[in-house]
Amino acid sequence: MSKSERLFDLMQMLRRHSRPVSGSELAREAGVSLRTVYRDIAALQALGAEIEGEPGVGYVLRPGFLLPPLMFSEEEIQAVALGVQWVQRQTDEGLAFAANNALSKIVAVLPAELRGKVDDRSFHVSRRPPKAPVVDLQMLRQAMREQRKLRMAYRDPKGAETERVIWPIMLGFFEARRIIAGWCELRKDFRAFRADRIVHIKLLKERYPGRRRDLVKRWRTQVDEQSASSADRT
Repeated sequence: MSKSERLFDLMQMLRRHSRPVSGSELAREAGVSLRTVYRDIAALQALGAEIEGEPGVGYVLRPGFLLPPLMFSEEEIQAVALGVQWVQRQTDEGLAFAANNALSKIVAVLPAELRGKVDDRSFHVSRRPPKAPVVDLQMLRQAMREQRKLRMAYRDPKGAETERVIWPIMLGFFEARRIIAGWCELRKDFRAFRADRIVHIKLLKERYPGRRRDLVKRWRTQVDEQSASSADRT
């Protein structure tokens, strides 16, 4: 959890208590150390929160304080709007809907003079050709989120077809191509698969071991080493 999230949560906890609450109780409720609670209370007080009390006595929040809202520069707003437009036109319906919702939440808290920057027509992202994909990106994202294996038939550049079970760890977007990175049980190594070469694919109930983020780190390290090796040979 980030520091900003902790501060918001701490504020909510203090609002729920009309009487002084001890630091140890706040630490237990937040799932953090007592030292972290003391640091976060000091940070909130520095921001202007009227938190009265001291260690060993307890803390109480006086009403009327709100954390300062997050604000964006014009370029940050344009960057967010461009990113949302790209997601809407280049990914799947689920992510497009989520991106649009996220942008709506941002627009709702922007000052009136900045709202026009969200849709000022400065950028354009083309839409993908309307063809039915073999790979359901929502299913793929579910597989990565739940760390579930995928069984697929894959065709190599020469047309030879193989049956594989992979552990999906990352989805890449390269111009019109969609690339799935993962551990291949057939090759006993990391591989990158082009979505347009997948003949069919199925989500399995079986989960793969470890943590996906650790596998991503290993994959990135391998890619970096291969890139460095190729550069040395040129």
